[in-house]
Amino acid sequence: MEHVHLAEEMDDLYSGYNDHNPTFDSEELDNDAGFQQAVRTSHGRRPPMTAKFPSTALGVRALASSFGAQLPLASSLGRPMTGAVQDGTARPMTAVRAAGYTSSLTRGSTFDPLGQSKGPAPPLEAKNEDTQEEKIKILEKKVNDLIEESCMAQSLGALQLALEKAKEAGRKERALVRQRDQMGNADHINLDLSYSVLLNLANQYENNDMHPEALNIYQVIVKNKLFSNPGRLKVNMANIYFKQKNYPKALKFYRMAMDQISAHKEMRIKIMQNIGAVFIRMGQYSDAITTLEHIMSESPNVKTGYNLILCYYAIGDREGMKKAFQKLTSVPLGISDEDKYISTNDDTGANMIVEAIKNDQLHQMERERKALAEKYIMTAAKLIAPAIETSFATGFDWCVDEVKTSLYVELANDLEINKAITYLRQKDFNQAVETLKTFEKKDSRVKSAAATNLSFLYFLEKDYEQADRYADLAMNADRYNSSALTNKGNTVFVKRDYDKAAEFYKEALRNDSSCTEAIYNLGLTYKKLKRLEDALDCFLKLHAILRNSAQVMFQLASLYELLEDPMQAMEWLMQLLSVTPTDPHALAKLGELHDTEGDKAQAFQHYYESFRYYPSNMEVMEWLGAYYVETQFCEKAIHYFERATLIQPNQVKWQLMVASCYRRSGNYQRALETYKGIHRKFPENLECLRFLVRLCADMGLKEVQDYATKLKKVEKMKEKKEQRVKSGREGSSRGWRDGREGREGREGREGSASSDSSQGTSIKGERLSATLRSLPASSEPYEPSSQKDLDASYVDPLGPPTERPKTAAKKRVEDDDFADEELGDDLLPE
Repeated sequence: MEHVHLAEEMDDLYSGYNDHNPTFDSEELDNDAGFQQAVRTSHGRRPPMTAKFPSTALGVRALASSFGAQLPLASSLGRPMTGAVQDGTARPMTAVRAAGYTSSLTRGSTFDPLGQSKGPAPPLEAKNEDTQEEKIKILEKKVNDLIEESCMAQSLGALQLALEKAKEAGRKERALVRQRDQMGNADHINLDLSYSVLLNLANQYENNDMHPEALNIYQVIVKNKLFSNPGRLKVNMANIYFKQKNYPKALKFYRMAMDQISAHKEMRIKIMQNIGAVFIRMGQYSDAITTLEHIMSESPNVKTGYNLILCYYAIGDREGMKKAFQKLTSVPLGISDEDKYISTNDDTGANMIVEAIKNDQLHQMERERKALAEKYIMTAAKLIAPAIETSFATGFDWCVDEVKTSLYVELANDLEINKAITYLRQKDFNQAVETLKTFEKKDSRVKSAAATNLSFLYFLEKDYEQADRYADLAMNADRYNSSALTNKGNTVFVKRDYDKAAEFYKEALRNDSSCTEAIYNLGLTYKKLKRLEDALDCFLKLHAILRNSAQVMFQLASLYELLEDPMQAMEWLMQLLSVTPTDPHALAKLGELHDTEGDKAQAFQHYYESFRYYPSNMEVMEWLGAYYVETQFCEKAIHYFERATLIQPNQVKWQLMVASCYRRSGNYQRALETYKGIHRKFPENLECLRFLVRLCADMGLKEVQDYATKLKKVEKMKEKKEQRVKSGREGSSRGWRDGREGREGREGREGSASSDSSQGTSIKGERLSATLRSLPASSEPYEPSSQKDLDASYVDPLGPPTERPKTAAKKRVEDDDFADEELGDDLLPE
């Protein structure tokens, strides 16, 4: 009961403890059991006091320290020291013992003033993972981990892996439910976990375009009344039906979701936007207009405004289009002032902050939002301009005036330039030029843009003086305009001043390193300057920017061919064909490279593909015909030479090749008819007459003498022409050297005229294959009296035939004047 008494007399707790006999010496204190007990319990294992005259105040300090009492120390030490005991005897320190102190000095001693301690606390029990509850917790954690892994895989684009993880989470969650049923804890099923598993699985099915499976999972969630707010998922189901173009069902589910979502205004607006999109797809423009008008009145946005314009355009409502365009241009973007991105003082810290936020995610989002709004406005203006007024120009001017009075006033100049570009697309160059010329007095940015377009227009029209003038104007207005510098370089390029053009292209690249036009033109300039390695570097850099540019790949192939690396050239052409597999010129070039390398099979394959896509390429037809002749399939070569005859009917060489193919294939009658047709069309052609004389002689026809006479007349006419040219040349006052040069030039022209007759065109300079080279025209006189005087020899344009049994003739005339001769390298007359 001493403890209770201590609590009742708390106001005078320590009264009398300082009234001790100062005559006590240290020996008496050592023998005082109560004092020693207080000292031991207060200081624990501290060493014993060594002071000679300790006071009882030390015991009070020990008590306050042991209790951790909130009483101030001054309350126990502030009493006056009387120096003597009132009754002459020392009062025992019972209060210390009553506070629960013991004489035990063991480490495990605890403070227990009420005597309720039962000993030290038992150690923590080890986690037993074998219990059913612990197994369930571990399984739940695994399911959650699988859901997280599935979501992470989806964010990284691994949709198939995300689906597999979602399926595995579903399997483990079903195992978890079965385990709870076995334990009899079915009421404690984690509904949140089940909802997460099913929703994630449905999302992954939808992401993998497995729409029926996703709809089944969503149906399971929606029909389960234990889940909270499952009706919101009907929006997801409606989106799937929209993807499947099942618009009536999508509309039904959107409306069901609207009925179950009443408090979320933003969500309801988004669902109404989807409903408007469904009406547009269904062609119900009136219903779509009603929905979109409601959205524009409640929460206007640029996308809804643009769709509203499309609906009014679809029904041909001019006033509706104008009102919708006005609403579109009045939609606020919610973008803060751009001045915060401009450094206005010399404060280093503020400038660092401005530099940090110039390209942060918020600024990027603002730029994207602004660019999207400008795109919608410009597209809408181009769409409705011809419909709201009688002409495109008037309608576009109305749109420009509306933009000038709206929040997008900066877009007005861009609309004007876009108007000029629209004129360009309509091939109305004069109106485009007039529109662009109105910007000559505008600010520098717009003036530079307009002058750049004008320079390009005049360059396309090959008015290089005007193009150069406007390029200079654009550069003066904005020296850092890379497009203006590129146009200036183009005007210098056409003047063949390649070094100066390269400087302009380099300056354009210094201002804008991604100017692809400047890089391409610089590569062409280096190619003209024979700096092939520098040109190759330019086009390789451009290929890194434009991966699928066919023009860049062709230039790389051409450069590697010039660098005598045909393997790399063929590799780049193959890459080019992977982008444009139907390019006949690339196929022909690839066939030419394979032919140069000696791979006839691959060359034939590419030439044949080129002919299939473009059957009018003369070089390709010539190569294919020569290939079939070389491989002794003259019947197939006839097809290509006849097509060449249809394309160039005045070129005698193609008809001669057709006749030679008939002769080599043994069809002498068709060959004779073909030669007769050639003779009727080109009566002065010596080669045709020689073939006719030879064939008639071989076949024993009486017409041989007629053709021989004609051959003689033609040769005599040619001889007289040469004599007249020679006599005129000798009478000339020019020197012998000049006369010789003139004669040679005229002889060449006369020879061409005599061989090609009236076709009026020369085939000199055309590339022929190795098998089909031209023959020199024979000018020797024809005398039928002897072989010396009569030169009826001919050379087959298709080369020497292979040895084959002569089944058409029974006997070969050994001493025939027109016997076959060894063929030379040249095949056709020039």
